[in-house]
Amino acid sequence: MKKFFIITIAVIGLLMVLIKKEDMNLQQSLMKIMYPAIRKISAITGSKTTINTNKEAVPATQSFYSLSVKSITGQMISFNEFKGKKILVVNTASACGFTGQLEELQQLQEKFAGKLLVIGFPANDFREQETGSNEDIAAFCKRNYGVSFLLAEKSSVIKGNNQHPVFQWLTDKSKNGWNDKAPEWNFSKYLVDENGVLLNYFGSAISPLGDEVVKKI
Repeated sequence: MKKFFIITIAVIGLLMVLIKKEDMNLQQSLMKIMYPAIRKISAITGSKTTINTNKEAVPATQSFYSLSVKSITGQMISFNEFKGKKILVVNTASACGFTGQLEELQQLQEKFAGKLLVIGFPANDFREQETGSNEDIAAFCKRNYGVSFLLAEKSSVIKGNNQHPVFQWLTDKSKNGWNDKAPEWNFSKYLVDENGVLLNYFGSAISPLGDEVVKKI
C-alpha cells in the first residue's frame, strides 16, 4: 500500500513538471482538486509531517514584537499590534499540492476569531510555485479560497541573504530562543503564543485544521 502511494506521488510530480509555466491556471486548478488526496498520501508516507516543539520555553533574545511586515497591498504593520493573540505564520504558494490549505487557514482564523491571527507569506522558493505578482496572488487567494487573513508581500522565506526578517527570527535560535528549522516546503507553519514566544513548527503536510495545530491554539 505504501509503495502504491509513493508511486502516486511520483506520478503527480511528473504531471506537474509536464504542465508548462504558461498553463499556471491549469496547474492551480489541478492542485485544488488533488489536495485531499495529497494530504492523505502525505499522512500515510510521513512526508513533510515534521513537528518541532519548544519544550524548554527558552526566552528569545530578540522580541517577536520588534518585527514588522509589509502587507501584500503595501501597508507597513508592526507586530507590536499583535500582542495578546496567537500568530500562525505560514509560507504560501498558489500552485502547490498544499495550496488547498489556504481555505483551511481561513477557516482556522474564523474558528478562533479574536484569539488567533494567520499571516501568509507568499514565496517562490520551492519549484517556482508562486510566480505571480502581489496583485495576482491577492486576487487568486480571495477568488479561489476566500482569503481575508493577512498576506505579506511576496518575499523569500528560506535561509539566505534575501530571507525575510520575520523568517530570520523564526529560523534562528539565537533570535527566537530554540528553533533553527527553516521551511522544508510551501505551507510550513510556525505558531507564536500570546506573549511572542515561538511554540511550534509544523511541516507542510500538517493540516491547519488538524488536531496537532488546533490543540495548541
